[in-house]
Formats: sequence, structure tokens, C-alpha cells
Amino acid sequence: MNAVVAAVVVMLVLSLLRIHVVVALILGALTGGLVGGMSLEATIEAFNSGLGGGATVALSYATLGAFAVAIGKSGLAHALADRALAMVGRQDSDAAGAAGKGVRFLIIGLLLAVAMSSQNILPIHIAFVPLIVPPLLYVMAKLNLDRRLVACVLTFGLITPYMFLPVGFGGIYLNEILLANVSDNGIVTEDLHVMSAMALPALGMLVGLLVAVFFSYRGDRTYDLSKIQRTERVDTHYNSWTLFMALVAIAAAFVVQLWLGSMILGALTGFVLFNLSGVVRWKESDDLFTEGMKMLAMIGFIMIAANGFAEVMRETGQIATLVQGSVEAIGDNKALAAFLMLVVGLLITMGIGSSFSTIPIIAALYVPLALELGFSPLAIVALVGTAGALGDAGSPASDSTLGPTAGLNVDGQHNHIWDTVVPTFLHYNLPLLVFGWLAAMVL
Repeated sequence: MNAVVAAVVVMLVLSLLRIHVVVALILGALTGGLVGGMSLEATIEAFNSGLGGGATVALSYATLGAFAVAIGKSGLAHALADRALAMVGRQDSDAAGAAGKGVRFLIIGLLLAVAMSSQNILPIHIAFVPLIVPPLLYVMAKLNLDRRLVACVLTFGLITPYMFLPVGFGGIYLNEILLANVSDNGIVTEDLHVMSAMALPALGMLVGLLVAVFFSYRGDRTYDLSKIQRTERVDTHYNSWTLFMALVAIAAAFVVQLWLGSMILGALTGFVLFNLSGVVRWKESDDLFTEGMKMLAMIGFIMIAANGFAEVMRETGQIATLVQGSVEAIGDNKALAAFLMLVVGLLITMGIGSSFSTIPIIAALYVPLALELGFSPLAIVALVGTAGALGDAGSPASDSTLGPTAGLNVDGQHNHIWDTVVPTFLHYNLPLLVFGWLAAMVL
């Protein structure tokens, strides 16, 4: 068995059995290394050497978590939640009535807009989730809103903008990673319009979202209100000054991130502004910063473990074997070749947990193969870009699934695997396979 396949299967099976994702990643990496012919010592060494690659990401999440807690302290998130509560009514609202349905779509639209903005306009990625989502859980439960739908909405907003719009995280994914790696492997990219290449795959994501909203999870789902009240209905005092400073801090963080290209410094700038304005008292700042780091610490550790997993996969040398074996099976069949390349991309990304990390691995292998099979440059960009994005939704180790779970499971009523990973896999990876294949064939 191919070592990459064995490692990913072990990781996914353990995750589905509700073994912690970090443990699943470690055991999957050990399995892949041993199946790939590496000794236990060499596997552990490769895993350890890969851990450092996730350190910057983990520190970014830690500082963004601190910034998120400071925004929560300002009351901005609770102001939005209270506004929604006023619309639905705390006690006697008819959740099945027209007003209740209207508020449902209002919440869905709000979360979708914020999630999409977090990738391009204000690139704080998943740091907004623990800010906005927990205060809204009470409203969602009053409306019997299925959290699996919310997970699908959030994941759509966390993935689709970066794979289609070349600004913010999209600028990193599409320009600095996708086009750069395709160019390094022999494709002239100066005259290529990356949005044209990724339009059909993005349309596939939209189809998955519409299916989730209007078909799969349109019904009611009951949650225990008492658990939400014990964990989330905490009084937070806010006024016009604290709300104004929240907006100023968010704008300042945005400017610094664009100026210096550092999410870490952007988040720190916003946090310092909260301290200087008095929204966060100096004597509270240390505790708040620590609290924020703890909030996203699990995600940081998972991303660090995922980098170790990825390094073991590279050291086995069997990623190339997996691709080459697929090539030998397909011959000159372009349609089958495009499909198998997408499936392999799905497998790799689900194991690594990051589409950004997948592109450099597969571009060197896919570009020469696609050129040999006669794909156009635009089709190759679509093929590689979609193969990288495949698996970001539906991977237990992806921050695009970990982020929604972090906000939806604060009261213990939302399972990461069955309520986030499985729904997002079904609604996004399957349409991406279809629409990514179409893009490769028609461009």
C-alpha cells in the first residue's frame, strides 16, 4: 500500500472514531513512515523537523485569539447578538413563524458576510468565529437552527474567497502560491486570469452552499438552552465608545496587516489600541492575552502536528509514487487524468489539512503531466488550484473546519467530525470534484 494512502486512511479512521485529531495525525504519520520503509527513528525525526513549519501559523493564531478576546471585551459581538435577540424575542418568539425564518436568514447572511470578509477585507481568518458565533448560539437555539448548516456557511466563507478572489488570503493562495508554483514548473502565467481559471470551482462551492441551506439542513434541530445559558449568556457591558474603538482597532489591524504583511503585528496593533483606549484595562491585559491564546491554542497545535505529518509524507517519497501510479493507470485519457489528479489532491490535502501547503507538493508533479496530456495553461491552473483546495473542507485537521467547531461547540453540543467535517466534506468536496473536472476539460 502507498504510504500516503495508509497514513491518511489511519488519520481519518481514528478521527471518525473520535480520537483527538492531534493523536490521529501523529499515529497516521508514524503509520505512513513505517509503511514507506522508514525506520521508527527516521519517522520521528522527520515528524519533529516538520513541526517548526507550523510555528508561525500557531503564533499567528495565538495573537489573533488575543485580539479576538479584546474585541469581545468591547462588546461588539454581543451588540450584534443582542440586536438579533431583540428581533427574535427572548421568551415568546414563534421560531416557526415568518419573523423567526427571517431572523434565521439574517443570522446566516451575517455569518456568511463576516466569514468572507475575514479572508479578503479583514484577513483575520478564523479568529472572528469565537467572537461572533458563541453569543449567537442562544438565538440559534431559540430558532432551532441546525448548527451543521452554520458550519457549512462558515466553511464556505472561509474557503471560497481565497480560492477565487486574489486579495487578502486569496492574494497569497492564487498569486504567491498557485501561479508562482505553476510558473516555476514551466507555465507562462503573465497573461493568465486566475479568476477565470477558478470561476467554475468557486461555482461548485456555491452549489454546495445552496444545497446545504435549502435542502440538507433546512429543518429544525433542538438544542439544550440551559447548557448555552450556563456557558454563553454572560453580561457584557458596552457603550458607544467601546464599540467605536472596536471598529478603530479592527481598521488599524487591517491597515498594518496590508502594510507589513504580518497578521501577528496587525493583531498586536489592535490589541495595544484596546489597551491605550481603556477598553481593556492595563491590569486585565495580561489575563486577556493569555485567555485569547488559550482560545485558539488547540488549533495551533493541530496545525503544528499537521506540518509534522506533511514532512513525514514528503520524506517517504511516495507522494510522487502515488501520482505516477495514477498516471500509469490512465494512459492518454485526459478526462480520467483530470479526475484522478483531483482525487489525489483531495487525499493529500485532507491529510495535510492545508491547501496552502498542498500546492507546492503537487504542482511539480501535475504541471509536467498536464502539459504532456495537452491541457491548456488555464486548465492547468484550474486543475492545480482545485486539487489544492479540495480537502480543505472536510479535513479534520483543517482550520476551515476547526474554526467553526471552536465557536459552535463551546457548550458541548456540536461534534467536530459528525457535525462539521462530514457535512462540509459532502457539500463542498463532491461539487468541487465535479466543477474542477469541468474547468479542466473546458478551459
